[in-house]
Amino acid sequence: MEQKHPLPPFTLETALEKIQLAEDAWSSQDPERVSKAYTLDSEWRNRDQFVNGREEIVKFLSSKWQKEFNYKLKKEYWAHADNRIAVRFEYEYQNKEGNWFRAYGNENWEFDENGLMRKRFASINDLAIKEEDRKLK
Repeated sequence: MEQKHPLPPFTLETALEKIQLAEDAWSSQDPERVSKAYTLDSEWRNRDQFVNGREEIVKFLSSKWQKEFNYKLKKEYWAHADNRIAVRFEYEYQNKEGNWFRAYGNENWEFDENGLMRKRFASINDLAIKEEDRKLK
């Protein structure tokens, strides 16, 4: 049985650990690595897109990181209960034209008993920024 520690129910300490593991995986920009944290039938809402299952997660992230360069992410704890964690995040990236953006958002996560994320709902807004206004380097 595939497991991804820490397992629910989460304490503050294990919720913070789970958040850091997610940040590290996403910062790697390795779609395969990221996908391993999710159930085989994981459900996502990412902005206006719906993604289902690891295979679609890999395709989605591969496409994302072919358009978002110099990607830098920071996730922060918001709340947790039992098998759920809520985070706020911001990330910065540069598009192919060289313009910089900061994306702000919130994610709600639900995990199965094996510590794999089965639901991820993300609300995200982008803000154009100047390179000298970057916070995440």
